[in-house]
Amino acid sequence: MQLLDIGVNLGHESFQPDLDAVLQRAAEHGVGRMIVTGASREGSAHALALAKAHPGLLWATAGVHPHHAIDYDDATDALLRELARDPFVRAVGETGLDYNRNYSPREVQLQVFERQLQIAVDLQLPLFLHQRDAHQDFLALLRRYRDKVPAAVVHCFTDTAEALRDYLALDCHIGITGWICDERRGGHLRELVREIPADRLMIETDAPYLLPRTIRPQPKHRRNEPMYLRHICEEIARDRGETTDVTAANSTATAEAFFRLS
Repeated sequence: MQLLDIGVNLGHESFQPDLDAVLQRAAEHGVGRMIVTGASREGSAHALALAKAHPGLLWATAGVHPHHAIDYDDATDALLRELARDPFVRAVGETGLDYNRNYSPREVQLQVFERQLQIAVDLQLPLFLHQRDAHQDFLALLRRYRDKVPAAVVHCFTDTAEALRDYLALDCHIGITGWICDERRGGHLRELVREIPADRLMIETDAPYLLPRTIRPQPKHRRNEPMYLRHICEEIARDRGETTDVTAANSTATAEAFFRLS
């Protein structure tokens, strides 16, 4: 079984002491490739540096998360364009809207999201998208650009059936994380994951966040790692009524095509 984790935050400080061990454990659990998420100016540059340090294992995205939209300026835009031209960068993002926390004003989030949509259009790269509690505004803006970019994935999907169908209607890919293992908040995903076509479903850990609650025993440090992607794959397979091997093969092939890795 070979798995591809489409969303890992390996630049997070919690991975600094033991990154090599984290990558080794991932390999031992069948996770052979990973996409390192860029979510800020500094984070995107770091994601690219990590990818270059581990060719064939890691690739990167370049973008600014809506939490950091307030810091976005012309210099940021120029840097993201420079980073995104590197062959190790395979998507623009993490970008989108987050009205749950509103760390950046909503009008600023919208402006910054649109600027990054334009980068994807200009460089013809896929989009790695974030949306929380902002579906209508997010959808309205995405609709204006969707047919101008090669592909788009709604990363860490946790929303409603209506939102899922809206994204599938726009020919978007859907990223499912260990949120599906959370009986308090993610139970609805166990039904919805059956609606995602095999060639639109990708899987991710979003490590070090979203440690699956169904892992036994739970690690004392509570840090999510790429090695737990196999557990997420097994849960999704059961919910979809298919074998783990089928879910693994399909999601990996879909991710390879999306990020142009095959």
